[in-house]
Amino acid sequence: LVPLALLIAIVVMVQTAATSRSFAPQDGEAPDVNRDFVGVGAGSIVAGLFGAFAVNSSPPRTAIAAQTGGRSQLSGLIAATIVLALSTFGGSLLANVPQAALAGVLMFVAQHILRWQVFAAVYRQAPFEFALILITMVAIVVLPIETGVAIGIGLSLLHGIWGSTRTEPIELAQVPGTSVWWPPSGPSAGEQRPGVLVAAFQAPLSFVNADRFKRGLRDLVDARSDEVKLVVLEASNIVEIDYTAAQALIDVIRHCRDKGAVFAVARMESLRAQEALRRFGVADLVGTQRIFQSVDAAIKSLGPGQTQQQDEAQ
Repeated sequence: LVPLALLIAIVVMVQTAATSRSFAPQDGEAPDVNRDFVGVGAGSIVAGLFGAFAVNSSPPRTAIAAQTGGRSQLSGLIAATIVLALSTFGGSLLANVPQAALAGVLMFVAQHILRWQVFAAVYRQAPFEFALILITMVAIVVLPIETGVAIGIGLSLLHGIWGSTRTEPIELAQVPGTSVWWPPSGPSAGEQRPGVLVAAFQAPLSFVNADRFKRGLRDLVDARSDEVKLVVLEASNIVEIDYTAAQALIDVIRHCRDKGAVFAVARMESLRAQEALRRFGVADLVGTQRIFQSVDAAIKSLGPGQTQQQDEAQ
């Protein structure tokens, strides 16, 4: 029963999210999909106690309630009461409803759920993601639903992983006249500080990109090994660090020290990443005095001239 239960849970979540976003309130308030998940989850638990079907949002009934002016929870309760009364006492009336009428209701609902303008925008701006949409649609229609859903989820996960694995460390340059360090994008995009290498990694650090991070940052250091005395990792985009990535970061730090350069971390804003530095011993290896809130603060404190003065004082 476990595979079937997981499939039902996924279908319920996908359909509930699609229904909530397709029939959002007219006042512009964003739908709270998490609250809807809690609602259908609690309803499914209660339904399981009575041997009933899993609870799910209903696109047809939602469309009817929305088009008739229903905006509150009271409208949902009234609609549920009507459905209960019809299913209990109105079976003979429903038997005479033409199937074409029911099909018309479903087609009406489909017009609200299938956002063709969004599809067209995705096709123009992100052809690869549009291909994922088409493959998922075809898989769900042609293959068994559990297989189609699994293919869609798997392709989405692979797409996200692929983006993370292709990330490379980049060297930043200082915007002239400011303390801002930015990826160079033109011939006059920025300036370099003598003896200072500021590098950034614009993705979470995990096992899927740890080796690329280590090799890329070591290559940047080796390319300027004769002059670099301070390496600053601008970590504003590193929101997560796992064990494998932490070991790669430790290897980079030791490589910098072998080259005679001080290693510092700047702008690590993620609390999870900060906790990972402490848990994996990276913070102790770097030294809390070399973890800064800005690149500019790191350079002022640990720049080539400042580092020499500190060493002489010690």
